[in-house]
Amino acid sequence: MPQMFFRQVSRRIFLAFGLFILITAGAATVPAVAHQQKAAITKVLFNPRTGNIEVMHRFYLHDAEHAVRQIFGRNADIISDGESQSIFADYVGERFALKNGDVELPLSAVGFEIERAFFWVYQETPITVGISDLTIKHNALRDVWPEQTNTVNIEGLGDVKTATFSGPIELKTVTVKE
Repeated sequence: MPQMFFRQVSRRIFLAFGLFILITAGAATVPAVAHQQKAAITKVLFNPRTGNIEVMHRFYLHDAEHAVRQIFGRNADIISDGESQSIFADYVGERFALKNGDVELPLSAVGFEIERAFFWVYQETPITVGISDLTIKHNALRDVWPEQTNTVNIEGLGDVKTATFSGPIELKTVTVKE
């Protein structure tokens, strides 16, 4: 009988300690999620079905929220104000460019949206014949935070090609085969 009592008490203590560790570890990770990431991912998709190069920029909403207030003023609200969202999308469009050789590809704004923890900006341009080298500029948020890193993945023409913009890098040329 005493052995059974000690087993039950030991098991309860073990379970309570395990639960305490899980809660403590979980609480320690919550603040890390709220910190600015200062990183963005852009997908440049050569889509033969639509005949367009589709550009999808993904920014952490928390970063975008801080950036719009810093760039456009304290009253800017990317979460609930459509005008702030539109202004930020235009800001991104002005700081992103694609060139085929020396010819800049005219990117059209398609739209923007908030999806969970991300702010998305969409652009597109028709696929032009004879693209072999794609020169990319991606300076969004890099004028706000020098440590901002923007990664661009080019897809739809064989292997995925990646260009990373950090530090002083302003332009990258990627060889692609249309």
